[in-house]
Amino acid sequence: MSNSNRTPEEQALMTKAAAVLPGGSLGNLRLDEEHAFVVREGRGSRVIDVSGNEYIDYLLGSGPMVLGHAHPKVIAAATEAMMKGTTFFTQNAYAIELAERIVEAMPCAEQVRFVSSGSEATYNALKVARAFRKREKILKFEGGYHGSHDYSLMSLAPSGNTPFPQPEPSSAGIPRAIQDTVLVAPFNDLNAVEDLLDRYHDELAAVIVEPVQRTIAPQPGFLPGLRELTNRYGVLLVYDEVVTGFRLAYGGAQEYYNAVPDIAAIGKIVGGGFPLAAIVGRREIMESYDQGSVTPDVYVPQSGTLNGNPVAAAAGLATLEVLREPGTYEAYHARAATLRNTLQRLFDEAEIPAQVSGIDMMFDVFFTEHPIVDYRSTLVDKTLNRIFDNTLLDNGILKSPGKLYVGACHSDEDIERTIEVFRLGVAAVRDA
Repeated sequence: MSNSNRTPEEQALMTKAAAVLPGGSLGNLRLDEEHAFVVREGRGSRVIDVSGNEYIDYLLGSGPMVLGHAHPKVIAAATEAMMKGTTFFTQNAYAIELAERIVEAMPCAEQVRFVSSGSEATYNALKVARAFRKREKILKFEGGYHGSHDYSLMSLAPSGNTPFPQPEPSSAGIPRAIQDTVLVAPFNDLNAVEDLLDRYHDELAAVIVEPVQRTIAPQPGFLPGLRELTNRYGVLLVYDEVVTGFRLAYGGAQEYYNAVPDIAAIGKIVGGGFPLAAIVGRREIMESYDQGSVTPDVYVPQSGTLNGNPVAAAAGLATLEVLREPGTYEAYHARAATLRNTLQRLFDEAEIPAQVSGIDMMFDVFFTEHPIVDYRSTLVDKTLNRIFDNTLLDNGILKSPGKLYVGACHSDEDIERTIEVFRLGVAAVRDA
């Protein structure tokens, strides 16, 4: 909604935020001044701001709230756990059971190490890969996001002119030494990957990839091809499944695309809206975290105050139980497909060059005639995106500037209303 609907109470909160939070925000998500708001509460597929405006939520807390906000089973489980104590820094039954569920679900998971964020998960996955392979370099894909650590921020948002495989820092404060240990390839390009593995395999510990890179779907054969190439050259394959885990399928992207990595980082959904993530992988690799099982040159110390805390683990268990119910994914994916396919059809009918890129459960729009296959193909003018996104916000549809998450919480009525607003957004773009 526009700031004309903002109450003095909400405006006062935003003024306070600007004073005490860098940029007045909690992170990188910043809506423009006219459309910014402060959330009061969330219920199911909706969020309500302090001024009382209601939105159908396709931000979903940046992905974890696939069941919607304040899901009764998740709240009940977390509350029950909380009443027994919030954290202990020792084993607890909830964490052990959640680890067991993850091992059952994820094809690559033989053991689990809990952490508290996706950034920690990918950072530690890369570290254990380097320790296990006893090599320093990693290969990542241009535009791939793996959290806020230094390795992730190499070529996250580069100019698009840097020659491969040279990395380009996307943040200040990163030591030059990090650059020297990262190689970069274009997403969906197996020939480029093969060339780099052929040249650098003796130095490479791992290839890390988002199976769906932001809102760029893998081309048919890309992930199986990565698996074959990394096996051939003796390099570990790491999936960043922080976003895709338990979203594409119960077993994540590795089940959905039938291509299994050596290690995966998971987060978001698995914590049920609480701070919880994990590194999962083959036992022989994960044993590097166990000082009693490996030699010092392979041992990786890793700990965290809230690792596997019972409240987050209980919420994660409840979330997975709901997702395991028969028909959940089928219904969820069908509604998501309706939404994505309808948006593409609306642009086509309006003769607006646009690509609704991604997969049914998470997608965004790029205003171009060209297919979106890698980071450089996303470098198109964003003026029309701002018009489209702001039209959605003005009409009660919330998404991030870069992605729309469809959840299992979204009802047929939500989808119908969203399509009505999509029509307004398409018209606004057409008339711009």
